[in-house]
Amino acid sequence: MAREFRRQGWAVDITRTEGPGHGVELAAQAARDGATRVVAVGGDGTVHDVANGIFRQDADVALGVVPIGTGNDFAKLLGVYRHSPVRAVQRLVSAEVRRFDVGEVLAECFVNTMGFGFGPAVVRVRNSMPGVTGFFSYLLPVLRAFATFRPPRFEVRASGFAETGYMMMVEICNGTTAGGSYRFAPDADPCDGQLDVCLVRSVSLPRFLMALPRVLRGTHTRMREVAVFRTRELTIRCPEQPLLLHLDGELREPEVNHCTVRLAPRRLKVLVAR
Repeated sequence: MAREFRRQGWAVDITRTEGPGHGVELAAQAARDGATRVVAVGGDGTVHDVANGIFRQDADVALGVVPIGTGNDFAKLLGVYRHSPVRAVQRLVSAEVRRFDVGEVLAECFVNTMGFGFGPAVVRVRNSMPGVTGFFSYLLPVLRAFATFRPPRFEVRASGFAETGYMMMVEICNGTTAGGSYRFAPDADPCDGQLDVCLVRSVSLPRFLMALPRVLRGTHTRMREVAVFRTRELTIRCPEQPLLLHLDGELREPEVNHCTVRLAPRRLKVLVAR
């Protein structure tokens, strides 16, 4: 891959992450050293870390992605999804620079989606099943997590929207998909200055299983248990237990009962293949 970058005329330095969070440090250092482009080679977790490193430096650096993860949700927005690493490099070289919105919560940014409730419960289960790969690494944890999941009681407040009750999940989206193939926000646009929120109220197991194919198709938004709206800022409170959340599929347990999610419009430069 480095050979292909150089064959295309780019001067590149290769650094390897040693674990979750290390990409933040590496990307921030690259920005301080004057890099104009930083390419995340990996899955959505690697992209998340690299984006946070660039974001925290507030540097004039463009983020590129060579997707070699399982879900690669963010790569779907960049025109490099399902391309081989070599082909992704070739498309990056001629990509245009666009400015994407970024979400912020608890001093961390997310570029694709974040969520409360069932989403992070699935991430926790998936993290305990490292041997499962491919599509089943997303489907099996969903089914296993549902067996023990109890919908939390959330208070959700945004401009023009307020609801309190037991909820399966609240997914806040900058991109269209999460978990590999689940189209929580089929109409989301990472450049429109809005976050798309998908709220799912408590449902029975049969209703939940029936809804899964609809989420894959993006037609769940018409279900009576689902509310979809757009906002630039949202506050969520869980009075009965600490919040559990994911950021671009990365689990977070901040030991707080409430937080505010805000949009940072057009904050991140990204390389989008033509």
